[in-house]
Amino acid sequence: MALAASSAKPLLAAEKPEPVIDIHQHTGYHGRSDQQFVAHQRAMGITTTIILPAGTYVDLPSTRDGRSNGLAARCTGTEDAVKLAKEFPKEMVFFCNEVPDMPGARKNLEKWLKMGAIGIGEQKFHLDVESKPMRMIYDIAKEYGVPVLMHFQHKTYNLGFERFHKILEKYPTVNFIGHAQTWWGNIDKKHEQKTLYPALGAKVTPGGITDRLLSNYPNMFADHSAGSGLRALLRDEEHTTAFLERHQDQLLYGSDCKDTIGRGPGCQGAQTLKTLRRLAPNKKVERKILYENSNKLFKM
Repeated sequence: MALAASSAKPLLAAEKPEPVIDIHQHTGYHGRSDQQFVAHQRAMGITTTIILPAGTYVDLPSTRDGRSNGLAARCTGTEDAVKLAKEFPKEMVFFCNEVPDMPGARKNLEKWLKMGAIGIGEQKFHLDVESKPMRMIYDIAKEYGVPVLMHFQHKTYNLGFERFHKILEKYPTVNFIGHAQTWWGNIDKKHEQKTLYPALGAKVTPGGITDRLLSNYPNMFADHSAGSGLRALLRDEEHTTAFLERHQDQLLYGSDCKDTIGRGPGCQGAQTLKTLRRLAPNKKVERKILYENSNKLFKM
């Protein structure tokens, strides 16, 4: 049964919840139904969700011979993202995605961008950040004026993170959004690249690659989603508050949460929301991260 739009009576203006944009969610995530997905977002209090689709399921080295199809999480493609966004136009918008080195990738991306996709990603493929297929992705983003969301994972996805500054310099008009283990590990100047999930309680030395990219490049943004984003918030809370203050204009809330309930300890997305609200240095910074920065970046 399709999930109908909420029939609850509208709240009075004074009671309306503050808007929250979740920039990182997926259809079909580990088998989650669309009904569960929409209910999850509503339970978290999300007012606008950006759906990030998978690329075409193909067996190529870039998809690790098919092991990373569906973003390695059984997520579905842009067709499903468009369908759900059309069903819930007041709550959902969509990115488009494609395997960069497969035949017809440019044609497919341009088709979806012309249909209203507001970004490309998440790009999660076994390709070097400076490779020809990835430069094709950046060129399309530049032409259409949309951001690119990148999943950085050492030796697995978007290889060559330490050289990504070259891309930011070559494409100063393209906005990039960093996400995942290697992105968040590198808030720490002493980060060991082979460590994907630094220990909770591990002190952060400011000045890591991620910290420098955000400081030096106004076209670089950060997505707080997934376990990697939540861990980065929790591992050294004193550092976190200073980090949120320092980069307040470039930080975005995302959940990347496969949960079906939308609340409680089992929902990583809800935990991230709670943590950001608790550790933000003030209300102004909190509102930027949870709403204003995304609203501006995606021209909502």
